[in-house]
Amino acid sequence: MQYTPKTTDFFQNVFEVVRLVPKGRVTTYGAIAKYLGTGGSARMVGWAMNASHGVKPKVPAHRVINRNGMLSGKAHFETPHQMEALLIKEKIKVKNEIVVDFEKLFWDPSIEIGI
Repeated sequence: MQYTPKTTDFFQNVFEVVRLVPKGRVTTYGAIAKYLGTGGSARMVGWAMNASHGVKPKVPAHRVINRNGMLSGKAHFETPHQMEALLIKEKIKVKNEIVVDFEKLFWDPSIEIGI
C-alpha cells in the first residue's frame, strides 16, 4: 500500500503521522520523512516538530527523536527538560539525553502503518 497524503501541507502530514506514535514508543525524523515519501527531508520533519507546539489536536512531538536515539529537539520545548520529562512519564528511560533501549522502542511508520 502506498501512502496517500490527505493534504499537500507537509507539516500537517507530519503531524498526522506523529499522532499515531503510541505512548511508550518513539520514532525518528528520518523514519517519518521516509514514510511520507520524502526520505531526504528529515530536517523538515524537525521543523514541523518545532512548529507543532500548540497545534490542535495535540502533536506528541516528544516521541520524535534523532536516528541515534538522542533528544535532539529538546531545545524547542518550553523548558530544556520538558521533552525528557514527557518521555519518562510514558515509562521511557532516558540516560544522558539518549533513549535507553531505543531499538526496542522504535516505532517505524513504514512497518506499523504500512506504505
